[in-house]
Amino acid sequence: MHATSAVDVDLALVGGGGAASLVLAALDRHGVSGLRVAVVDPVHKRGQDRTWAFWGLPGDDLDPLLSASWSQVDVVTPAGRRVLTLNPLRYAMLRSAPVYDRAADAERRLDAVRISAPAGELHDDGQRVTVRDPDGRDLVRAGWVLDSRPRRPKRPGRTSWLQHFRGWWLAADRPTFDPQRAVLMDFRTPQPQRGVSFGYVLPVDDRFALVEYTEFGPELLDDAGYDAALRGYADLLGLDLSVLRVREVEDGVIPMTDGPFESRPSPRVVRLGTAGGATRPSTGFTFSAMLRQADQVAGALAAGRPPVPAPAYPGRHLWMDAVALRALDRGHVGGVEFFERLFDRNPPERVLRFLDGVTSPVEDLAVMRSSPLLPMTGAVLGDATGRLRARLRR
Repeated sequence: MHATSAVDVDLALVGGGGAASLVLAALDRHGVSGLRVAVVDPVHKRGQDRTWAFWGLPGDDLDPLLSASWSQVDVVTPAGRRVLTLNPLRYAMLRSAPVYDRAADAERRLDAVRISAPAGELHDDGQRVTVRDPDGRDLVRAGWVLDSRPRRPKRPGRTSWLQHFRGWWLAADRPTFDPQRAVLMDFRTPQPQRGVSFGYVLPVDDRFALVEYTEFGPELLDDAGYDAALRGYADLLGLDLSVLRVREVEDGVIPMTDGPFESRPSPRVVRLGTAGGATRPSTGFTFSAMLRQADQVAGALAAGRPPVPAPAYPGRHLWMDAVALRALDRGHVGGVEFFERLFDRNPPERVLRFLDGVTSPVEDLAVMRSSPLLPMTGAVLGDATGRLRARLRR
């Protein structure tokens, strides 16, 4: 449905990408009824435009949508290959098309209003929020707004990196990939001067897989740089690109920063996704936190509470991430060494749960002990000094 004038609703979703799609599906799953909902986005997301990889317990609501999942993954360094058994967790791959399809079904069942226009300013008077277009015309008046549009941090971070990547969906005419195991991180790629790089492989079956090159660092590559890195990684894997077909290409840039994101800029506006702090600063991982946010929002609305999710990550994790980013950025510790020790000195389940932000303080202490202590201590002191200077300036 398209709105031609301002409409009154209980809940407006501004932005219709992954975060909003998960919210719509969660509202439907929680049986929320009688709620007037609007989705404001000039583009109605459909088809395959991104891939999410995440870990969790099998048997959840996403299982029917998965392209593949694995109970074992490889972490590869120049020193060798480590096979991680993830039980009871599994590593899973979810493509966007089934997520968007499920959200569209939920949108119809919720009888949501779809407003195919870009959103501009949000005016919150404490009772209602008016969503305006970029020219100042009123689009929606809502009791609550969930805004998932990309935003910069509230203030610049002391360390600001990017997770940036390019992946090729490669198809073969004969068995080429091992569908039983994914490659989580392969650090045999040439390492950048600042930052860390790795490749990974997510096989759907023995003839079709996503092969991706990723960097964590302050600078992007150009197109030729990503393609050259992917060709080099394919050579490391022993893949003959002359007999493989590139069916699709995926690119992405995700912020990795200790700059704070303002998750609730006004009383009745809540930000979700990266804008709401769902991106883990030390890795750029986002999907699991977005999923938690959607479930918490829907659960709150089903219980008649405000749709305000909990912080995506505990404060202690954000502090640890700030320290790790500073240590990596200043060269106090090498990226390959950091991740190698993390996986070498902790059970796989602990590492993955830590990266998801759901470990206990006792587990966090064990993770800290597994890191290079002396360089990290220097980073801690530098981080504390930076925080004090920033506070004094403010």
